[in-house]
Amino acid sequence: MAVADITVVVIHVILHRINIMYFPPSFLFLTPVCIINGVAYIVTVDCSVWFTVAFTFDLFVAICCQMLQSKYCTEKTATVAIGSVFVLSCLRTVPFYYMNKRRFIIGNVAWYCVPTADYLTSPLWKIFEWKNSIITPVLPIVLILLLNALTVRHIRVANRIRTALRSNNKNQNDLEMKNRRKSIVLLFAISANFIILWMTYFVHSVKWPVMNFYYTDKYFSSPIYIAQQVAFMLQLLSSCTNTCIYGLTQKKLRQELKNGIKYLFTLNGKLC
Repeated sequence: MAVADITVVVIHVILHRINIMYFPPSFLFLTPVCIINGVAYIVTVDCSVWFTVAFTFDLFVAICCQMLQSKYCTEKTATVAIGSVFVLSCLRTVPFYYMNKRRFIIGNVAWYCVPTADYLTSPLWKIFEWKNSIITPVLPIVLILLLNALTVRHIRVANRIRTALRSNNKNQNDLEMKNRRKSIVLLFAISANFIILWMTYFVHSVKWPVMNFYYTDKYFSSPIYIAQQVAFMLQLLSSCTNTCIYGLTQKKLRQELKNGIKYLFTLNGKLC
């Protein structure tokens, strides 16, 4: 999940958006490279989103399905899940290779890429875009909400049983209950973060097609264009926040980060 999130930032933020707005033309502006860059961005976003769903399902199994945990929570299962998500994401993006065309020809070399006329007018492409909006992010949002709701329900039931069993020891601090409360807060934080940051993109993609992707001055003052760019910004932001929330709330990971920082100031295990 972290690798997919970082790849989104590298491919789309650095190599595409920052490159287009601030740097002179380079080989990255060649039409074949431009198309591959766009397809790679869609693949990495898909992987980022669905790895988040897979991680949420892992938490659900670990907390709610003790019988399944020993069989499911294995390295082999993780490898199959990661490989399946990546392959399916690649297959889903095949039509996007035919979505763009060259923008200019300079010296018999094709530069830049823009959507074809069919993409903007064809009902088939509109249906395809609707299907993509359902696959990412509508279906992931529904699955995350469902899994988190089931996990929270399981924790609440377990808490009631634990409270009844410990009714004679009310004055004692229950660390297990505190950990479960933290788990509920984490699950709600993940759900709210993902839904809020993707909602603007979803609403825009349903209402309007992608327009002015290359930052020409014509649409800068258009509210639709501003909404589109805000949606892109929030969507890209979601590619890093989930990993941070998942990771930094884990005690072991925080300890490893502290160890890593300490290691920067040590030599052969001794403080400099």
